[in-house]
Amino acid sequence: MIKSMTGYGRAQDTVGSYNITVELKSVNHRYFEFSSRIPRSYGFLEDKLKNFIGSFVSRGKIECYVSIENIGEADSEVILNEQLAEEYLKAYNTMADEFDLSVKDSSIFNALAKNSDLFTVRKKAVDEDEAWESVRTVAKTAVEKFISMREAEGEKLREDVLSRADFILSKVAFIEQRSPETVKEYNSKLLERLNEFLSDIHIDEQRIATECAIFADKVAVAEETVRLRSHIDQLSRFLNSDEPIGRKIDFLVQEMNREANTIGSKAQDVEIARCVIDIKAEIEKIREQIQNIE
Repeated sequence: MIKSMTGYGRAQDTVGSYNITVELKSVNHRYFEFSSRIPRSYGFLEDKLKNFIGSFVSRGKIECYVSIENIGEADSEVILNEQLAEEYLKAYNTMADEFDLSVKDSSIFNALAKNSDLFTVRKKAVDEDEAWESVRTVAKTAVEKFISMREAEGEKLREDVLSRADFILSKVAFIEQRSPETVKEYNSKLLERLNEFLSDIHIDEQRIATECAIFADKVAVAEETVRLRSHIDQLSRFLNSDEPIGRKIDFLVQEMNREANTIGSKAQDVEIARCVIDIKAEIEKIREQIQNIE
């Protein structure tokens, strides 16, 4: 099943001591491009997430948002500078003795607590393996929803492209049917004009046949229509593939457009020329659609 490069997936769950949210969204891009927003203390997860998501996605600009809340024990600890606190206490006691002050322990504590130099708040070390396993569990659910949406969008693209390919085939069939008729019409018009201007002169039928043969060779588009049919057949096979085929189809559409241009350059008939215009318009619409196929 083909996939669109546009997708969205979100999952939220509590795993172990973590409350985790993983959100994914993507737009079309020529290659795989990954960016993320992860809490700084969990920055080690970025490469792991990139590799994990990259195992499911080959193309697209992916944005990943991760929220992690530790609901277990506190993830920070307060460190007391004991040596500095001891010096402060000595200073307070000296001041009390010097000025005959009655300083209660609680007053000293309150005064010390206001001194930010005494305390350092430090994040506890994160168990990276545990954190990754928890995040991966939630990320897997988010990726499944993300892929599901890309597949649904991809199916719509597939149906649209196939319907346009069928339309092109109908025009190709008309061109194949019409092309021999243009040679016959050319032959009739040539004879008619020669008879009009050279009514009293014998007309060399062999020369007429030669002229018509030259014209037929000049306007022959059988090779181009055969190749165009082959390209459309290949396009259908690609669209039924389970592999990423966006780049392959992009190349194939270029070849389809090349054949259409050649047919247009050879066309000496208004009806065929109109068909070529319709074909090129549909090829351009297919080109626009496939820009979003993975």
